[in-house]
Amino acid sequence: MDERDSSGRGERISGGAIPDTDNPAFTLEMPGGTPIPVLIAAPHAGRCYPAAVLECMRDPEYSAMRLEDRFTDLLAREIAAATGAALLVAHAPRAMLDLNRACDDMDWSMVAGGASRKTPHSALNRRSRSGLGLVPRRLGGLGEIWKRPITHSALQARIDGIHRPYHAHLAGALETLRDRWGAVLLIDIHSMPPLRPRFPGDRTAEFVLGDRFGASCDHALAAQGLGYFARFERRTAHNRPYAGSYILDRHGAPARGIHALQLEVCRSSYLDARLAEASARMPAVTRLLTGLVRELGDAVAALGRDGALPLAAE
Repeated sequence: MDERDSSGRGERISGGAIPDTDNPAFTLEMPGGTPIPVLIAAPHAGRCYPAAVLECMRDPEYSAMRLEDRFTDLLAREIAAATGAALLVAHAPRAMLDLNRACDDMDWSMVAGGASRKTPHSALNRRSRSGLGLVPRRLGGLGEIWKRPITHSALQARIDGIHRPYHAHLAGALETLRDRWGAVLLIDIHSMPPLRPRFPGDRTAEFVLGDRFGASCDHALAAQGLGYFARFERRTAHNRPYAGSYILDRHGAPARGIHALQLEVCRSSYLDARLAEASARMPAVTRLLTGLVRELGDAVAALGRDGALPLAAE
């Protein structure tokens, strides 16, 4: 059940429900007046683990460290506060349910009894076959995450309490902002482990912008984002190795004025050497990304107003 808190400063919705807790699955904050046509989301930031889930995990600390996009909620919250962007933060952990996967992208062999006749099933669930489907199953260095299979009822409770309301609220917020501005940009923030050098001396990317190879976002917006990082001499890649996944596929609709970018931030750029806690570099990364959001927000506003991005000055 949603809990709404409205004021002149905007609306805050605590939505969905994490099974076996009294906690909401996510929080959506819509500033009053919607001052910028951008929504920042952190779908893998959740750290609210029910005791029953922790008990079922073979090594909870190891799995949490590798599955969470650690502290991307802190990055997103600071950026949203500085820019006036709308904010959607997941509290349900990725270990329970991955919001960047479709409901049928499931390894049914990890469900007690397998897939039922009523269960949606996709032949294209390659993510789940790799161990990182709707409910993650395996991790490198650990193997199986869980001690025993999940039940159908527990899986359905997670879909109904977490996945469906999250995506319904995300879609509604994007429509609201698009209607207000004529265009809107979703910036879906994730974190990535340091990329492996391809050859000795290779300087790997600190940031990766994904737009599903042009399908989820106007190409000029992605180009402007890449240009922004280049001006600050920050190493950035486009779509490789992360082009985005279900969230961008489901919500990115450039023809309807809804644009979506996935932003991967290298964990070593804002976390400590263990990639466990925020480091002294985090404020600088926050300032850098705040500037990116402001610049892209201006571009999206122009896109919604004029139907095209203004040409850059030569």
